Amino acid sequence: MTVPLGGVSLADHAAVFHGLADAGFTDAWTAEVAGTDAFTPLTLAAAWEPRLRLGTAIAPVYTRGPGLMAMTAAALAETAPGRFQFGIGASSPVVAGDWNAADFVKPFARSRDMLRFLRAALAGEVVDEAYPTFTVKRFRLERPPAVPPQLMLAALRPQMLHLAAAEADGVILNWLSAADVHTALAETKQAGPDFSVATRIFVVPTDDATYARAVGRRLITSYLTVPAYAAFHRWLGREELLTPMWEAWSAGDRKGALAAIPDSLVDDLVVHGAPDEVRARVQAYADAGVTIPVMALLPTPELERGGMPALNELITALGR
Repeated sequence: MTVPLGGVSLADHAAVFHGLADAGFTDAWTAEVAGTDAFTPLTLAAAWEPRLRLGTAIAPVYTRGPGLMAMTAAALAETAPGRFQFGIGASSPVVAGDWNAADFVKPFARSRDMLRFLRAALAGEVVDEAYPTFTVKRFRLERPPAVPPQLMLAALRPQMLHLAAAEADGVILNWLSAADVHTALAETKQAGPDFSVATRIFVVPTDDATYARAVGRRLITSYLTVPAYAAFHRWLGREELLTPMWEAWSAGDRKGALAAIPDSLVDDLVVHGAPDEVRARVQAYADAGVTIPVMALLPTPELERGGMPALNELITALGR
C-alpha cells in the first residue's frame, strides 16, 4: 500500500500500519511529490510495525546531493534491517526544477550515476570519483548499513529499463495497464532471477463508475501530459488514442482534455470497483510479472462518509 493515506495524520498512522499488516499487506511504499517526503512515513512504519517491508517509489535523484541521499537511505536501512528497498528515479522537470531549484538535465545519466554512487557508498566504500553528472570527493558513510538496501530504479522506456536490468536490483514501473507490463518487462530480460518489479496501481474502490472515471480522468491529465509519460504512452502504442487529449491540453482547453479521454483508457489505467474486483485487477498485474504491486488508495464518497471505520473495513477487504 502507498502511504501515508490521505485524510489520516502521520501521528495517527500507527493504527494504519498495524491494520495493513493484520490484513495481509506485506509492504508500505512512499512517493515524493509535494506531500510528505519519501522517508519520514517509512521511518514511522519501521518503528511502529516490524512486519512491513518498506520502499520508496521514488526518491528523486536531483533533490538531494549524493552524500545526503546515501545517508538518508543508510539510516532507514539501519532502522529496518533487511526490510528496505530504495527506489530512485529522475522524477520530472516540475518536481526537480520548478519546486526544488535543480537543473533537470540528462535524467538518464544522472540516474545512472546516482545508482552507481549509491551502490558503492551503501556498501561502505570510500567514493572518490568524477561521474559524468557530478563529482564526489572522498565520501564514506560513517554508519554504513549492515544490510544495504536493494536499489531499484524507476524506468519507463527501453534505455532506462535496460539500465535497471543491468545495474539495479529491481525496476519501478508506473502508469501502465496490466496488459502493458509484458511490453516493459521485455526490455529487462537480462536481469537476474531475483529482480524485483514494483508497480504503483491507482485504486478507486467504489462501485460508482462515474465517480471513479472522473477521478481517473483528472489523474490522467495530470500525469500523461508530462513529457516523459507522454513519450512512454506513445511507445506503448497509445499515440492515436491520446492525441485528442494532448491537443486540447496544449490549447488550454482543460475541460476538452478531460472529455477526450475514453472510458476504456481510464478503465485500463485506474483500477476501480468493489474490493473483490479491485483485488482481481491487482492480481492481473502480479500474473503479468509484477512482484510488488503497490496500491495507491484514492478517496471515494464511501470513505469520506464513513471515516476511519470505513477505511479500516476497506483495508481488511482489500487485503484478504
